[in-house]
Amino acid sequence: MTSATWDRGLALAPAGSDGTDELDAIALGRRIRHLRKSRSLTLDDVSAAVSLAPSALSMLENGKREPKLAQLKALAACFEVPVDELLGTEPPSRRAALEIQLERAQRGPLYQALGLPTVRVGSRLPMDVLESLVGLQNELERRLNEQAATPEEARRANTSLRHEMRQRNNYYREIEQEAARVLAAVGHSGGPLSQHKAADIAEHLGFSLHYVGNLPHSTRSVTDLKNHRIYLTQVSRADHDPRSVLLQALGHYVLGHQTPQSYAEFLSQRVATNYFAAALMMPEKETAAFLHRAKDERELAVEDLRDAFAVSYESAAHRFTNLATEHLGITCHFQKVHESGILHKAYENDGVNFPADHTGAIEGQSICRYWTSRVVFDVQDKFRSFEQYTDTIKGTYWCTARTERHSSGLYSLSIGVPFEHVKYFRGRDTKERCQSKCPDESCCRRPPAQLSELWSGNAWPATRANTHLLAAMPTGAFPGVDETEVYRFLQDQSG
Repeated sequence: MTSATWDRGLALAPAGSDGTDELDAIALGRRIRHLRKSRSLTLDDVSAAVSLAPSALSMLENGKREPKLAQLKALAACFEVPVDELLGTEPPSRRAALEIQLERAQRGPLYQALGLPTVRVGSRLPMDVLESLVGLQNELERRLNEQAATPEEARRANTSLRHEMRQRNNYYREIEQEAARVLAAVGHSGGPLSQHKAADIAEHLGFSLHYVGNLPHSTRSVTDLKNHRIYLTQVSRADHDPRSVLLQALGHYVLGHQTPQSYAEFLSQRVATNYFAAALMMPEKETAAFLHRAKDERELAVEDLRDAFAVSYESAAHRFTNLATEHLGITCHFQKVHESGILHKAYENDGVNFPADHTGAIEGQSICRYWTSRVVFDVQDKFRSFEQYTDTIKGTYWCTARTERHSSGLYSLSIGVPFEHVKYFRGRDTKERCQSKCPDESCCRRPPAQLSELWSGNAWPATRANTHLLAAMPTGAFPGVDETEVYRFLQDQSG
């Protein structure tokens, strides 16, 4: 048995996020059972000694219940061992270690996702069967771990990051403070951040800017940390604000990012630099004051924020989610939905029921056709924002949405709030209203009965093959970037 295997038998799990140790009920239960049997005691014997029902003691031994401190002390006294021995760092036997591993595996999401029956882990389970089951589980986990940077991994990373954003109300104080220090250093006095002032920020941080026509095709910018140069390209595409591209590149430097070791870390860094750029173009102090005035006047509108700071509607919508809860006490949600109805990105801390798969991932899911983010595609007036009330299974939400065209198609961008907050927004007097029963399939996923009767079995659509859905995520520390191409580019420039 390797040390790594023995580590899985610790009675104390790794420290949690709050810095405290978490009790491992499975390992503790196996140790209690081992001590009881090694002393030829029955459940009834121990139960009487510690004033605990035999059924409760059995649940402790099976890891289905955590003991109280008083019960731990009573058990230790019964077995005539220190409490620390009950919480030992090593399983009492090889069999106990294997039983602990199998119990943990069967209670984990991987085993449960297989839909297999649970094996009763008891003394009657033959040792060779126990070893085979544990070996199969370990090999399955190993093979899954080898599939690095798969779309599944990306969805898991996105889901984890979205949970973190929700817990923080999408507000990152440490990034706000870094952005404020940079703006103060260059003397930004307010109003939209000009490209000239963005260049001043680069100069203040010790970087020179170089516009080139041969930037590696997989990049938007390349930073030469050796010579403190940032290489950019002048393009006509409106997908990316040139200020944002530069400020994101500087964000990696200011925030002290190192080469990412996983896709999750890469994604987290990308979100942080996007946030940093937004905090520079829409400073917290000014933006919060702007939003407070609009709230007091009951005229909150994302397009006003867009116009006040000369940014895109999408950037303004994202920035609103950063500050709405922290400064205004308003919970909200954001969606970016493709014209096909597929959810591209989203955020929520208001309880809205985004569609999700069994892992909690929402990317790639179809949004209800009665939600504002779908209805807006059929609205003729594209100049003004479209507002709608939607009655959902989670309550009534008011949303404002616009559509914007990108290189990959037409997208809707929407901000929504629970009904209790709508009184602060312009457009609250809209008469548009829809009802959504999703995820009930009868809402919009199942064709109407009359159409089904006419066409079911008589239609064969030629689907558009989305081959990118079958491909693995690009490999490398920076997914999709050809490092050889980047290094050759830098070598040519420095030469």
